Amino acid sequence: MSDNEQAREEVDSVAMTVQEKTERDSTAEIGRKIRLRRRIRNRSLADVAEAAGLSIGLLSQIERGTSGASIRSLQLICQALNMPIGWVFDGDETEHSDVIVTQASRRRLDFNANGMMKELLSPDSVPGIQLMRIVIQPGGNSGPEPYNAEKGAKSGIVLSGTLGLEVDKIEYTAMTGDSFAFDGTKMHRFWCIGTVPTELIWAVTPALY
Repeated sequence: MSDNEQAREEVDSVAMTVQEKTERDSTAEIGRKIRLRRRIRNRSLADVAEAAGLSIGLLSQIERGTSGASIRSLQLICQALNMPIGWVFDGDETEHSDVIVTQASRRRLDFNANGMMKELLSPDSVPGIQLMRIVIQPGGNSGPEPYNAEKGAKSGIVLSGTLGLEVDKIEYTAMTGDSFAFDGTKMHRFWCIGTVPTELIWAVTPALY
C-alpha cells in the first residue's frame, strides 16, 4: 500500500468515527428532549408508550439514546406528548440555555384552525412555570368549549388588541394594558375581540408544553 493510499484510509476512518459520534450525539439529544417533555407533561413511560402504540422498552431506549427512532415512531411519540415533531430537531441549544431563551430559539405552536399562535418564552429547565406570547387573529379563539387544568394558575397581560375571557361562565373584556389572573382549575376560554389581532403574554403554572 502506498503512502497516499494509507493516508486516504486514515482520513476515511477518522471521518467515519466523527460521523458515528455525531449520530450517537443526535440520538441522545432527541431522547433527552422527549424525556424532558414527558416529565413536563407529567406523563409516565407506560402512559406515553400506550398512547403512541409503542412498547415501554422501546420508548425507554429512545429516551436513553440507546436506540434510534424512526420518523414514524417520533411522530407517534410527539402526538402523544402534544408537541410538534420539529422540537426534537431543534438546532444549537447554546441559544436556549437553562436560563435565557433568545428570540431566535423560541418554540412555536401554531393552532391554525383556531387562528392562534403561541411562542414559548421560558426555558424547559423550569417546569414549575411557563411563559408564552400568544397572538390571536380576529375570529380566533382557544376553542368552542371551556376547559381547565388539574392544578395551577394562569395570568397574563394584553399587549395589543382586545381579549375576551370567560372564567366559570362569567365573561370579561381585557383591553390593551389590562392584566388578569385566575385559578387554572376553573373552566375558561378566551378569544380575540374586534378586527385587529390580540397579542398577550400568558403565564401558566405548572408548564403545559
